[in-house]
This record gives sequence, C-alpha cells and structure tokens, in this order.
Amino acid sequence: MSILATTWTVMLKELRDISRDRRTLALTLLLSPLLFPAIILGLGTLGEKRTRTQIQQVLEVPTIGIERAPNLVAFLGTQDIRAIEPPADLEHALRTQQHDVGLRISEGFAEDWRAGRPALVEVMLDSTQPDAEIPGQRLRGALAAYGGQVGSLRLMVRGIDASVARPVSVGTLDVSTPEAKRGRLLATILPYFLIITAFLGGAALVLDVTAGERERQSLEPLLATPASRGAIVSGKIAAAIALGLVTLLLALLALKLSAQMSTGVARSLDVSLLSIGKMLFVLLPMLLVGTSLLTFLAAAAKSLKEAQSHMTWLMLLPMIPTLMLMVNPVKTQLWQFAVPFLAQNQLLLKVIRSEPITAQVWAVYLGSSLGLALLLWLAAVMRYRQEKLAIST
Repeated sequence: MSILATTWTVMLKELRDISRDRRTLALTLLLSPLLFPAIILGLGTLGEKRTRTQIQQVLEVPTIGIERAPNLVAFLGTQDIRAIEPPADLEHALRTQQHDVGLRISEGFAEDWRAGRPALVEVMLDSTQPDAEIPGQRLRGALAAYGGQVGSLRLMVRGIDASVARPVSVGTLDVSTPEAKRGRLLATILPYFLIITAFLGGAALVLDVTAGERERQSLEPLLATPASRGAIVSGKIAAAIALGLVTLLLALLALKLSAQMSTGVARSLDVSLLSIGKMLFVLLPMLLVGTSLLTFLAAAAKSLKEAQSHMTWLMLLPMIPTLMLMVNPVKTQLWQFAVPFLAQNQLLLKVIRSEPITAQVWAVYLGSSLGLALLLWLAAVMRYRQEKLAIST
C-alpha cells in the first residue's frame, strides 16, 4: 500500500472513530460557533448600551463647595450635569464606585474669581475604574467650555477681541478609513478567539488518537503493521486538520451571521465572503501548526490526562500577542509576520480593518508558518518512530 493510501486509510479510520462519540464531536464542532454570537452580540450590545447610557443620562456629580460657585453649577446643569451634595468621604465613595466622578471647588474660588485670577476646581475620579472614563470626559469638557465662555466675555468687556487669546486654532483630521473605525470594536478580542479556534480546533481528536489510544493499548497493533510511521502520523494529523477545518468554517460562518444579526456597531463589520476567505487563509497555517504540535506533545504522554495537562499553557499562547499589543503597541514591521501567533494577530487585524496585504507579507507569513508546521510534523514522526511509544506504562 502506498504512503498516500495509508494516510487516507488512517485518516478515515480516525474520523470514523470520533464520529461514534457524538457528544465530543458536537462539543468540538459547535462550541466555538456558539461562542461567537455571544461575544459579538453580547459584548457589543453591552458596550454600546453602557456608552450610550453614560453619555445621554443626566450625570450626578457630588460637589464639595457647591455653594461657592452658583454660576458654574447652573452652567453645568445646562449640560445635563447636576451637582449634588457630596457624601462625608467622597474619595472613599469614588474608590468603591458609589459615584463615578466628583468635583471639588476650592475655598478661594470666589475671591480668585472676583480678582480675575484662575479659580481652582478639581475633577475627582478613580482613573483605574473603567466606568469613570466617560463621566470624567463629560465633566472636563463642560468645565473647559465654561472657562472658555467666561474668558471670552471678560475680554469682550475690556474691548478686546476674544480671538487674540487663541493664537492657534487646533483641529484634528482623522485619516483612518471607515472600515478601520468599524473594525476597532472587536479588533482586540476577535483575533484571539479566531486564533485559538484554529490552533486547538483538532485538539480533541489529536489527544484521543495518540494519548488515548496509547492508554487503551490500541496504538501498538497499528504501529505493528507494515505501514510507515510517517504515513500513520500524517493520517492522524490529516484527520485532526479535517475536523479543525470544519470547526473553523463553522466559527467563521457564525461570525458572519452574528455580525449581520447585530443591531449595533458590529453590524457594520466587513463580513463579506472575501473577508471571511482571507481570515480562513490566514488561519489555515495555524491549524497545521496546532495539530502537529499537539501530536508531538500527545505522543510523549503516557495517559490522556497527562496529554490534557498541556492544554492549559497551550491556550495561553495565543494571548501573548494580544496582551503585548495592548500594553505596548508597536508599528507593523515585516519580521512580525514570521512570529507565530503575532503574525496571525497582525494579519487578522489587517483583514478586519480592510487594509491591503502585500505579496511580500504573504510570502514571509506562509513561508515561516508552513516551515514551522513541517518541522513539527517531522518531530512528531520522529517521536512515533520510538519503540517505547506503544508502551503505556
């Protein structure tokens, strides 16, 4: 029997075996597709609702010294910001999130105001609390508008054009594309979930056909056949890739349907067939890398539990580029497309943002990813050639 025929036979055998375990097969195929609607619809809706609520609702601001600046308090009221009496310990109330933001008017506010000097007001908030960001921006914006309005009136009273106090007019020109703005919503979490789906999509089958068969002592008869170890490994990896590919396709289809069903910003994401095809093309090498690496690791495990212990750190690997880019954003450079996980993250961001991908980038990415997959496949073949592989204890 030729190597290709042996590979095909082993692949069909493993797929037939896992199809008998319908519960495991259902969890493998449907878990990720069910998570994507929850992530996109759930997080997107919650985030938009939180932002809309904090922007549109009347903002109550505990104010220390509320009686010292009645005009300022009245102006804030016109901006849907209502100053209220502060609790006994405002700082503690802000830290414990009883209030999002506070205001302290200095004791010398009235005296400084009458003298034409800058009168001190302090915005109080806990910058580590996410809920304080939007209320803090609203309050600072209102205070800046009040300061600008009063400053202009003071100049006009003195017969001076208020524009002389603004020698530079600063504007902002946002050059980002509409597609990039739409993709910003899920640019942080979406690549991670797609990468981990591709990386571990065939994990259930790989662990069972290697560590599981070794534990059940059903691997030894297969290794005792005249079939080459390379063909056996290739057949098992091919079966895992087939299962992972179906899982990945279902996940991408769920992404498309979720974005189309969304009523918020997620609905404007580019989920055309071309974009979905690009995502699939980006993730295919990671599917090869993941199944080959899992085969190599599972072949060294004496039991299924031991093989499953690798899943903890393997699930953390795709998080590294996401966390790195959150803490220390870096400019895109060619070498990044040769680094596993970071390359997929950067390419998925480009697809989400509808940015062009050059042929040079594709060449570096595919060359490095497929080369790594080949090395891991060779390592798995070498591991399968060890006679102790058939021994479970």
